[in-house]
Amino acid sequence: MNHNPVYLALDLPRLDAAEALARKVAGHIGGIKLGLEFFCAHGHHGVHELHKLGLPIFLDLKLHDIPNTVAGAMQAIHVLQPSIVTIHAAGGRAMMEDAKAAAGENCKVVAVTVLTSLDGDDLAAIGVKDEPHAQALRLADLAHSAGLDGIVCSGHEVGAVHKQWKDGYFVVPGLRPADGRVGDQKRTVTPREARDAGASVLVIGRPITRAEDPLAAARAIEGTL
Repeated sequence: MNHNPVYLALDLPRLDAAEALARKVAGHIGGIKLGLEFFCAHGHHGVHELHKLGLPIFLDLKLHDIPNTVAGAMQAIHVLQPSIVTIHAAGGRAMMEDAKAAAGENCKVVAVTVLTSLDGDDLAAIGVKDEPHAQALRLADLAHSAGLDGIVCSGHEVGAVHKQWKDGYFVVPGLRPADGRVGDQKRTVTPREARDAGASVLVIGRPITRAEDPLAAARAIEGTL
């Protein structure tokens, strides 16, 4: 069994390019994360194609709607056999409970708390008075009480969340190797730091997909873990 916690964020516009890249680094990652960009471009067909690589699939769809609609969406993706699906904790307790109830038997449902692109000023602008850390902890508590498997949170929050949710499943995006560029992620840590703090899954995209040598980049990240 592959215990590598790295899930490659594979949001490339062309399916053939996505398949080629995933195949190239498959031996050095633990799964593939497919987000909205990929799903809207390639749909069920694209997911089925990448399933052929034999790696777990993480559908990062961040579902957020009324409970009945989200439950219906979860049922509609059963056929894709995702290992992980994301929903927004801000959708509330009933939505989270219905999403988990409708999920496939072997699918972990994790809630997005605070997007890594948001800082305190961004939250204030949408009426949230707390800083990202406090808001993430509040939403983590709500997700836990709603019966979800875990949450998506930044590497800065995962340590604190892990302390209060010992058996939670924690997905950490916005990761950059020590020598990587930060880009549009305002709150970043390294893959090793996130793993040490309690992360279950490390989501890494651009440091591998945009590297001059993606295979070498994936190997280097794997080597730090």
